[in-house]
Amino acid sequence: MKSEQQPIAMSQPLIQIVDAALASSVARSGSHLACKPGCYQCCIGVFPIPHEDAARLREGLSLLQQTNPEKATSIHTRVQQSLARLDPWFPGDRATGILSEDYEAAILFEEFANDEPCPVLDPATGTCDLYASRPILCRTFGPPMRTPGDDRETNLATCELCYIHASTDEIAACELDSTIPALEAASNQAFNAAHHLQGETLIAYALRNA
Repeated sequence: MKSEQQPIAMSQPLIQIVDAALASSVARSGSHLACKPGCYQCCIGVFPIPHEDAARLREGLSLLQQTNPEKATSIHTRVQQSLARLDPWFPGDRATGILSEDYEAAILFEEFANDEPCPVLDPATGTCDLYASRPILCRTFGPPMRTPGDDRETNLATCELCYIHASTDEIAACELDSTIPALEAASNQAFNAAHHLQGETLIAYALRNA
């Protein structure tokens, strides 16, 4: 399914907010933030993405097909290779690519494809071939960001390769904008309602028919 221009436009304000917050955190983090081109540990292992992120990725791949068809073909090849590995164990509807939302599927997903590289990752360079269209999770992973804790309070989560020698106060000083999760949730909810969608998918399934 090809993405439409309108859904992508809907997400632009959120992307601008996230990118501005990331730039601010990067500036405050200095050498504590180890993320750089060629570091791709966070690109190994599958993770759910919202349909709005999926649409943005398809739009990015469509543009890449016009500007760099060879690179786009490489992505398509990696997508098909990834699907061949994921399909037999996919904890959801393989026809739609939508993950199941029940408890049993969630348990299965915890052990699902932990070693599977993202099909958008260029294995030769260790960089993302659709970097400008990457999901919100990819944009925010690394710097300190608040996530719900088991005790229903909030904890600052970071990439395990970053802030290794930073104190608790130094980590807190680099925190990403704490309003981002709520803004993303509202944006995803509006996108799903507008397009009669629910649940989440994976990058390989998002790009299957792009």
